[in-house]
Amino acid sequence: MFSLPRAVLSYLRPEKIQILYSAGIKYFPPPKNYDDIEIPERPRLKMMDKVPLYPSNIKPPKMQKRLRYMRGPETLHNTLQLKQYGVVATGGGRLRHEHFEMIRLQVARRLDMKRMFAIWRVEPPWQPVTKKGQGQRMGGGKGAIDHYCTPVKAGRIIFEIGGKCEYAEAYNMLRIIAERLPFQAEPVSEEIMIKKAAEEQWREENNLNKFTMKYLIQNNIGGCCRHLSKSDQRWFGKYM
Repeated sequence: MFSLPRAVLSYLRPEKIQILYSAGIKYFPPPKNYDDIEIPERPRLKMMDKVPLYPSNIKPPKMQKRLRYMRGPETLHNTLQLKQYGVVATGGGRLRHEHFEMIRLQVARRLDMKRMFAIWRVEPPWQPVTKKGQGQRMGGGKGAIDHYCTPVKAGRIIFEIGGKCEYAEAYNMLRIIAERLPFQAEPVSEEIMIKKAAEEQWREENNLNKFTMKYLIQNNIGGCCRHLSKSDQRWFGKYM
């Protein structure tokens, strides 16, 4: 049986173990300065009208579905005006009066009005949606107006939260509202939106696979354009 000398064993298994405790200086960033923020007189969200107001001599007009109002990216209202926090839509959809009330009540219950405020970034319901009564036969013209809604595109800011607060304080409120909307949405801050835009640009510049969805659709590889809708051919399958 092979055995090591005692001198070697003493080096492998020292009799005393010395432990050194070291403490470094931790660096904490300075707190944010909110001196330039002014709280408005009405910090809560205002109540939206359920039906748009028309003159007494005008009959409320009817409208087609116009799905183009919900497809594609939002090109105008896609940035935060207050440069703080908000809820952004990641998919297209429609907002009814019930959703406006849900957002307004949730913000009113959870908002600290002494140092926080909220603003709308969408219009009140304006697009009419018609519906026929149950059991009616086909034909007979377009149905009566059932309710009004506001179409929303992907990337649209729904509402914003501002004031003397951190993102962690408003995150829970924003998350609850985003989960209850009829389309996909998520809570964001100014830093998160800048980071996502930089990551998306980096992926496009450093993508090694040239056969992207945009390349396939533009060159009609395999005749794929025959099986794609016009919206997919325009937005390259990115916005549904």
